Amino acid sequence: MAGSAEMLAAFRELTNAKQLDRADLLDLLRDGIHAALVRKFGPNVKFELDVDELQGSIRVVRLRTVVEVIDDPSCQVAIEEARYEDENFQMGDVLEEEVPFAEFGRLAVQAAKQRIIQRVREGERTKIREEFGDKVGQLLSGEVQQIERGKIVLMLAKFKEAEAIIPYREQNHREHFHQGDTMRAVLKRLEETPKGPRLVLSRADPMFVAALFRLEVPEIAQDVVDIRAIAREVGSRTKVAVISKDDAIDPVGACVGLKGSRVQAVVNELSGERIDIVPWSPDPERFARLALAPARVAKVFSDPETKTIQAVVDEDQLSLAIGKNGQNVRLASELTGWKIDLYSSREWIERGGEGPLFAPEPLGGEEMVSQINLSELKGLSTDVVGILGKGGYRTLNDILDLERTDLEKIAGMTPEAAEELLAFLADLTAEEASEDPAKTE
Repeated sequence: MAGSAEMLAAFRELTNAKQLDRADLLDLLRDGIHAALVRKFGPNVKFELDVDELQGSIRVVRLRTVVEVIDDPSCQVAIEEARYEDENFQMGDVLEEEVPFAEFGRLAVQAAKQRIIQRVREGERTKIREEFGDKVGQLLSGEVQQIERGKIVLMLAKFKEAEAIIPYREQNHREHFHQGDTMRAVLKRLEETPKGPRLVLSRADPMFVAALFRLEVPEIAQDVVDIRAIAREVGSRTKVAVISKDDAIDPVGACVGLKGSRVQAVVNELSGERIDIVPWSPDPERFARLALAPARVAKVFSDPETKTIQAVVDEDQLSLAIGKNGQNVRLASELTGWKIDLYSSREWIERGGEGPLFAPEPLGGEEMVSQINLSELKGLSTDVVGILGKGGYRTLNDILDLERTDLEKIAGMTPEAAEELLAFLADLTAEEASEDPAKTE
């Protein structure tokens, strides 16, 4: 009796830890005891289980059918043996024998324990699949349990049994978290592993930005405003294209919020990442104009066959349209899904004037900005342009990624010329801070 009380107490503790109800407890008990009986008597053993929770006892009764000749000793008993118990037994009757826990033996109890643990794990895995199978793209929150080999392991606030990780490639590497920190991330996928389902979360995927806007903007949560496209460079800048299904609601204004409160909440969660919000348009030329914000675009031409946009901007808007290291035009291209070739107004006039300047063969995807000669840029002296030219640097794209260590290797580069060039590259970023109500710093 003492053994059954201890087993019942252990199972109660298990149900509390795993949040199982009474029906699950009884089912686990029956399955575990069945595994123990199979280990002791054979595969076809039959039994009845009586659990008295008030007394804290478990009664196990083995059932064997009375037969003349035994074919399966695990569930049958010879009539002669049965009549030792009761001489009134007849063929087909059932002999009931109580099995004391002391008779189970260590191996049988171990089999019961293993079966119960297996059932609990299977139940947890099923619950995880049911709970998170349709939640891809939704925000989840949890506590950082550990950080190992760049991977963050989270304990979720509402489902602690689930294994949740943020791989290194799904992190914003400008953020730093420590054990015990609370954080939010978007569920990117549910993947199967030998240990069961695992939740893969992300703070780097564009879905994370979309999920934050759904949280902060009621019009998006109510499906009045729709996010049509997102282009993101993690930790630096994001462009979001939105559209309203209600003509009375401004989609950009809804996302920005009163005095920028809504977009600022998203920016804070992204650790200061800048966000440009632009209206989405089905017209690729108009969408390209909007996507290149905060720069003002003078002319736009499109070639549907090659999905290429040629955008012409005035000289004072060129640096703004390009962005730091070509970031603005690169994100605009990703947002629209079209390749964008950027031209200054001077180059556009020199090349043809009023119409589009599409080449007979489309330019490669990496040549968006490479057509702009250094001599056409304002802000660089002829001396610096001459030094760069002798070193093989002739276009804007050639110098965008240059750093101080690179400049020191260029023949003829003086400290003064290097400072002038670095200041010019820095201005490309500074000029992005133009008056754009949908842009955050």
